[in-house]
Amino acid sequence: MIVVMNHRASDDEIEALMVRLEKSGFQIHLSRGVERTIIGAIGDKARLMGINLEAMPGVEKVVPILQPYKLASRTFQDKGTVVKVGNLEIGGETVHVMAGPCAVESREQLLEAARVVREAGATILRGGAFKPRTSPYSFQGLEEEGLELLAEAREATGLLIVTEVMDARTLPLVTQYTDILQIGARNMQNFFLLREVAKTDKPVVLKRGPSCTIEEWLMAAEYIMSGGNYNVILCERGIRSFESYTRNTLDLTAVPAAKYLSHLPVIVDPSHAIGKWRLVPPMAKAALAAGADGLIVEMHPNPAEALCDGPQSLTPANFTDMMDDLRRVAAVMGRKMH
Repeated sequence: MIVVMNHRASDDEIEALMVRLEKSGFQIHLSRGVERTIIGAIGDKARLMGINLEAMPGVEKVVPILQPYKLASRTFQDKGTVVKVGNLEIGGETVHVMAGPCAVESREQLLEAARVVREAGATILRGGAFKPRTSPYSFQGLEEEGLELLAEAREATGLLIVTEVMDARTLPLVTQYTDILQIGARNMQNFFLLREVAKTDKPVVLKRGPSCTIEEWLMAAEYIMSGGNYNVILCERGIRSFESYTRNTLDLTAVPAAKYLSHLPVIVDPSHAIGKWRLVPPMAKAALAAGADGLIVEMHPNPAEALCDGPQSLTPANFTDMMDDLRRVAAVMGRKMH
């Protein structure tokens, strides 16, 4: 539930209400606005039997949160969340593009990719050091060596880093190197991992599972937020359908739907959604038109030689052309890009 304090509520009245709620076993989230203070209280309402919160000094009204996802809902926080990563803000006026190869393969490959995406206007470098693959015989990533190369690329270019964490065992290692943790589609409902990620201070890109509803996606975000990490970025990356021409079906309706239901920023991964590089630029533009706060796109210096997801990776020239088009779309939408 949400307790809205009136504009004359004193600090003592706010503190007294918070103490009362905490004694009843509620998790408290305090939000001080210009005119109103709002207290979010997560817990079992049955513990307040016989207590009329609206009768307490300073309280204007009590609003129940009907959705199963409490902290992630628009009811809990009407204003959109802006996630700060270094000097960047995701969810604000500027649209950010995260780009790079699916997997870190070598120093030369990664540094070349980082240079290309930075010059084209991307602000965050993506690259997998640990790769969850369907086949155990496929390239599984360079692991810690890959993380070290990502850190070197950050130092050389100034780009921030986003990379996937696969399990709780490797989380401390990945956290040492990356600026943003990525929870892949396969791990969206790995609730133990979500609880562990919640204990970190790193922003989290949470990819939607291929067979998951929007509500299940937001409930996964709730796991992270209820553990104390409110810096969650939702990522639509395609869902399974009967269509077999594309890798998945990019559900662009999820962008405005998630932004209506939740205050969290939403980005789109057209590369994994489609699996065909030719279709990535038009769907990236469509994602911005749908209101996405950013994109995560695969670009490889030489896709024909990529060890992972070459068919969906843009070449440097294709990526640069796409970024030019995206700036025009962003301007139409009243957004900015680097």
